[in-house]
Amino acid sequence: MPSNSRLPWWWAVAIIALALNLRVAVTSVGVVIEPLRDDLGIGTGLAGVITALPVLCFAVFGALTPRLVQRLGLDRTAVALLAIAAIGLVTRALVDSAAVFVVLSIVALGGAAVGNVILPALAKQHVPDHLSSIGAAYGAALLGGAALASAATVPLSDTFGGWRSGIGVWALLTLATAVPWVLLSRRNSAKPVELGTRTIGITSLARSKSAWIMAAFFGTQSAQAYAQFGWFAQILDEAGLSTATAGAMLGLLAAVGVPITLALPRLIRLTGDRPILPWAFSLLVVSGWLGVLLAPTAAPWLWASMLGAGGVAFPWFLTQINRRARTVDGTAALSGFAQSIGYLIAVVGPLGVGILHEATGNWDVAVMVLAAAGLLVGVLGTFVARPGVIEDELSPRP
Repeated sequence: MPSNSRLPWWWAVAIIALALNLRVAVTSVGVVIEPLRDDLGIGTGLAGVITALPVLCFAVFGALTPRLVQRLGLDRTAVALLAIAAIGLVTRALVDSAAVFVVLSIVALGGAAVGNVILPALAKQHVPDHLSSIGAAYGAALLGGAALASAATVPLSDTFGGWRSGIGVWALLTLATAVPWVLLSRRNSAKPVELGTRTIGITSLARSKSAWIMAAFFGTQSAQAYAQFGWFAQILDEAGLSTATAGAMLGLLAAVGVPITLALPRLIRLTGDRPILPWAFSLLVVSGWLGVLLAPTAAPWLWASMLGAGGVAFPWFLTQINRRARTVDGTAALSGFAQSIGYLIAVVGPLGVGILHEATGNWDVAVMVLAAAGLLVGVLGTFVARPGVIEDELSPRP
């Protein structure tokens, strides 16, 4: 274990590794949904529920995270969530019941939900002098993990005998990530940081207009993201691409955002508080969906790249959490509030796409709605980009 003077960099590595795990439970299922449905006897309605399950879990468990951290502290919470996620990832790959699969998916996604909320607070607690860089790095890791699971699950399934191996193998990554967290959390002698106490509490943010706007923005971009994770590969598959190619396009969608995310610190410095970036993300999303609507197989790599670049709205939002709160406590509270409310809004994305497809018999209406909704990323992002911190907004006026 490194000396104390080098610990911040080890914390940075651990935080980035944690982020790498937080989407594999989602995107590994989306690319094998058809064989999974056939094997477990899952109908279209339940398949729609499964695609909406991540956002439901992220909303519910995100709201419960403050209490968990009050009991365990940030670092031990990270260890616990990785253990829980690994259990869910392994066991859901072994069952033959659709209902049990859903329950165990909730276990895996619950661990990821907790990680979503504590990432910004972990960064502010352990790497406070490099928030911009660490934010870009763990944002890229989130997208990279999603891309890795999207691109590799089908080949892994083909190599090791089916979808069960393809989705279960990701538990190995989670367990490997837990090792440095166990070592660092034992070494760390600092008093655990509590969420939702002292400076600002998560419930007090209900009085903050800025917090509600951030929640609405987060919900809007998350609805887009999880509609893509849940249905993009299937849309391309039904348009005529092979299952493997459609899965690779979903992997590209997630991967293309990684280099852009790494460039976010510089892009934010260049644009400042002007809403240039959210409007760029918005127009990319709209253009990508229009391409899918009009010519899905003509240039799927281009549509995937546009949607993926537009998805950088998510790591951009994570950087805004740290910019819009002054304290660790405020950061954690804002993260928990925006994500719990935002993910409830985001359920409309994957679930709504499934309902529209079932009602119309095709993907056209759903894709048109997604394209129109992409404009909200720019509208709401205009307000998110404005300067200010929630502590000042909530402080009593003299």
